[in-house]
Amino acid sequence: MRALRPVGDRITMEHGAGGGAMRALIEQIFADGLGDVASGGIGLAAMDDGAVLPVGDDRWLVITTDSHVIQPIFFPGGDIGRLSVSGTVNDLAMMGATEPLALTCATILEDGFRRDDLERIWRSIRATCGEAGTTVVTGDTKVMRHGELDGIVLNTTGIALTDRFVGDAGLRPGDRILVTGTVGDHGLAIMATRNELALETALCSDVGPINGLVRALLDAAGPGGVAAMKDPTRGGVSSALHEMAAKSKVGVVIDEQAVPLRDEVRAVGELLGIDPLLAANEGKAVLGVRPDVADAVLAAARAHPLGRDAAIIGVCVTERPGAVVLDTGFGRRLLGEATGELLPRIC
Repeated sequence: MRALRPVGDRITMEHGAGGGAMRALIEQIFADGLGDVASGGIGLAAMDDGAVLPVGDDRWLVITTDSHVIQPIFFPGGDIGRLSVSGTVNDLAMMGATEPLALTCATILEDGFRRDDLERIWRSIRATCGEAGTTVVTGDTKVMRHGELDGIVLNTTGIALTDRFVGDAGLRPGDRILVTGTVGDHGLAIMATRNELALETALCSDVGPINGLVRALLDAAGPGGVAAMKDPTRGGVSSALHEMAAKSKVGVVIDEQAVPLRDEVRAVGELLGIDPLLAANEGKAVLGVRPDVADAVLAAARAHPLGRDAAIIGVCVTERPGAVVLDTGFGRRLLGEATGELLPRIC
């Protein structure tokens, strides 16, 4: 497992990119001395998608929180409101909590923000909550002076109860790596919009709640069949796999030809020099699945409307613990993580 380098004297955009620098920031500053959870739960030090607290025999309370900043706030396939609800619901689902009880939503606005844009965002929030089977029950509002904030920031917290929680550190050699659909859609759609690229086909974000899909996969896998889960947001599939592999002390080999990828995403990635495996997704999950149930989980994913492009893309191995290796069909190379300001203001 590769040691995280020390955080320097100044925080940079790299520390928000979803890769090793961000994990170092959390581990060395935010999680230091905080978040211990007794009785087998999961706290801040685990750096998972949320916290898991025992609330009784075989019952767990799952909590997650996220802040959302994106430019532009309206983009093909969604907006910051849909992003905020989906991101929080999906983080809960990655812990095995697929039936969210409720969300909170705190809103920070810049002086001069347009009322009709705010109403449009809240219509989106209501609609996305409906898809996910939840609602917003409380929140907070702040307004900053003009120029002190770039439009709007949303912070959402979600809570759920579950009798089965899944961490991100349970991989074993032989486990299969499954992704629930095409990768890089969100990140490359945002970059195509920012750069005003003229495409022959529409490139849309995949942003949306996937708790129903994850519930179907957990049911198909049975108890213990899903070893680990992550949603590949900032840093994309690469960062999700690096984190899972490092925590589980296994290596991961990815078959590049098996990775589902839209032609337009591939084209935009090549044009902008961005590897889709490092680009954010907001409606996908990466799962580590025990080999004896991998086919059943894949079939369940493909039977669901949100998982029709699901694929098994890799396998866990004993060699090179913490590393992610990309098999191109012509050779193998280490797959790196996002560094620097690859995709700023993305989620």
